[in-house]
Amino acid sequence: MGHVEEIAEGAGPFTTRRTWRLAEGGMAVWESRAVRKRGALSVRTTEDATAVARPADTPTLDRLRRLNTTAAVAFTIGGALFALGAALALGSGSPTTSAAVYFAGGLFFSTGGYASLLQTVNAPRPGGTSGTLRSGHWRWWSYEPMRIDWLSTFVLFAGTLVFGINLLDSFLHGLTTQQSNRLIWAPDMVGCLLFLISGHLALVEVSHGRPRIRAHDLGWWIVAVNQIGSALFMVSALADFTRPGTGSLVNAGIANWGTLLGASCFALGGVLQAFERP
Repeated sequence: MGHVEEIAEGAGPFTTRRTWRLAEGGMAVWESRAVRKRGALSVRTTEDATAVARPADTPTLDRLRRLNTTAAVAFTIGGALFALGAALALGSGSPTTSAAVYFAGGLFFSTGGYASLLQTVNAPRPGGTSGTLRSGHWRWWSYEPMRIDWLSTFVLFAGTLVFGINLLDSFLHGLTTQQSNRLIWAPDMVGCLLFLISGHLALVEVSHGRPRIRAHDLGWWIVAVNQIGSALFMVSALADFTRPGTGSLVNAGIANWGTLLGASCFALGGVLQAFERP
């Protein structure tokens, strides 16, 4: 930026926070999560050291608010339905009923994942050295793999779609052990792995580098709770493997409890996300 001093922070090729000196004096701070979730960057003037939020234009804030509400509600309902499906399985409910509840929850998870991706795609960008944000036209899609927020939300959305394959295949009956592991268990494992990768990228983003505890940051708590949920989903998937020799699951109890607790984490994360808005 020529004579304007700038500091970029992040991890590897990803920039998660930029600090630069304004031409008229003072400093501006852009953070990727704060901008896409709250639609504002912070500015410190030379006269006052207190940071002041400088928001984007009203239409952009309304857009981000609607997307955030959609994602928050979708993850809350999706997590609640997954927890209900696991509770039905623990209570010896009908496998078909549990599968139907899981599938409905999966639809909400995919909705929340896509809304999160749209929030990233349509997030405002820094407007040069002026300490303002500029907004572009509405987009349904973009390809920006060098943005950590885009990569995290894209991987999350892809994970929800892979879970959809797992949930559809769970309606199939009369499968052999090999078919069950290939059509149901394998997509479940891939989906869990994608969720964990997405959560790790989100932790790197909110921590501006190596993941660490940021107890006073609501965004960090949302990401951390969701990552715990992803880890519990992975434990559940590992326990849901069907042994080729016996045709029985590794541990049905752990599989169901892991799903119930992991889904509860995502439901809680959805509730918390409702408060991280413009």
